This record gives sequence, C-alpha cells and structure tokens, in this order.
Amino acid sequence: MSYVLDRISFIVPTKNSARTMESCLSSLRNQAYPDVEVIVVDNKSTDETLEISHKYADKVETKGPERSAQRNHGADVATGGIVVFIDSDMTLEPTIASDIAAAFAKDPSLGALIIPERSFGEGYFAQCRVLEKSLYVGNDDVEAARVFTRDAWDRIGGWNEELTAAEDWDLADRTHAAGVKVSRVPSYIWHDEGHIELRNTFNKKRYYGQWISAYLKSHGEVGTSKLRRTALFDQPGRLVRDPVHTAGMFVMKATEAAGLLAGMRDAKKAAASA
Repeated sequence: MSYVLDRISFIVPTKNSARTMESCLSSLRNQAYPDVEVIVVDNKSTDETLEISHKYADKVETKGPERSAQRNHGADVATGGIVVFIDSDMTLEPTIASDIAAAFAKDPSLGALIIPERSFGEGYFAQCRVLEKSLYVGNDDVEAARVFTRDAWDRIGGWNEELTAAEDWDLADRTHAAGVKVSRVPSYIWHDEGHIELRNTFNKKRYYGQWISAYLKSHGEVGTSKLRRTALFDQPGRLVRDPVHTAGMFVMKATEAAGLLAGMRDAKKAAASA
C-alpha cells in the first residue's frame, strides 16, 4: 500500500464511547493542519458511538476483540505516512497535528513522538488524577509514544494483540529495542476522566490485571522494573503543597494496585485449572 507521506492518520478504537466521542473526534477534525485522516475502529458498540463517528470520521471500521487489534487494523487501513493512536476519551489541542509535522520536518531521524497528557474530570478523585497526571509530564519513563512514522511502525511491528493491559509498556519497550528515536511535541492531549469511583477503578484494574503476568513473562527484568517504577515521588514539593489531593491520589493508586494483583491472581488460577 502506498501512503501520503505528509498525511497524519488519527486512529481511535471505540466501544460504547458516546459520552466522549463528539469532543474527541471534533478535536481531530479541527486540527490546524491541511491533511488529517480520522479513522474510528469500533468493537460492536450498542450506544450512539457509530452515529457520532460517521459525522466526523473518514473511515469507520469494525474490529475486535480488544483495543490492540483495533489499533493495528486502523493502522492497516490508514493512508497517512504518520499514524497517531488516540483514545476515545481524549481531546486534542488544535496545534498537535502541525506540531507533529514540524517535529518530523525538523529532525528526519525521528521515528516516534510523545504527546504529553493532562486530565480533567468531575469529583474529588478526578482532581486527584489531575494531580497524578501532572507529575508524569516530561517523564520518558512514564509517558509513551503514540505517534509513529510508517518506517518506524513497520520496524516495531505494531501493537501486541496478546495484551489488553500493559500494551503501551510493551510497545514502548519494543520501540526502544528497535532503535527508534523518540521526541515529543509541546501541545497537549486532555484526558476526560469523567467521574472516578473506587469500586469501578478496582474492577477495571482487575480486568486489566489478567495481562500483566503475560507482559512480565515476555519482558523479564525489564518488565519487572517498569512495574516497580513510579514517578509519584519525583516532585515532592507538588505533593506537599496539595495534601488533600495527594492523600486521595495514593488511596486511588492503592486501589488500582489491589485490582491489578487480584487480576493477576485470577489469571494464575485460570491457567492452573486449564
């Protein structure tokens, strides 16, 4: 397949994403860049996701069973020389596409780019997440590239469809192993956290925990060190200045850790009984 080198293809996997789709896709459609392609890859949504997608997207595809396969399919049908993977609860600043093009034009040796991310949402724990995400900005150990040239994408080999959690860690590991040069853009993604409830957070992480053991097994010590690594203490002054949200952030992270461990135990039990 031939690609339009300067075209930027945004790929958005979806499943019942109607609450955030309008904001996400309109932000892609309104990029201050002349050649943007928007591709939605849906996984059998039952809400208004598809209806909203058809209003904005150049292509609306159907693929499953999980988001890694959806993203790979989106890259396969995209026509741009640059592919960007965006989640359906993200809104992009209008300068992101032009920043991407400028970065690759300035340094042709680059193969991938990080787009820094900030959060917003409703309620106390969403504000705790805002604090957490602000601690990660500029930290290459936490932030992962989501923009790739076609050459780099082919070298990396796409998303690991065996993983539905830690797939971004896995992709970052393989990006590094492939010798792909990574930089970043100055514009931001804004992640809509909605209203965070601890019970839902635990259940979500428990579901994702099924794949953590598979990631650790495939990446050995690299994976183990990444699981242990944290940027939460890199800016102690920020934590001291906001003790109310710092306390909630650590409660939330403990809940997530408990969910992941429960999911890992579930996977271990399922493997033992198979």
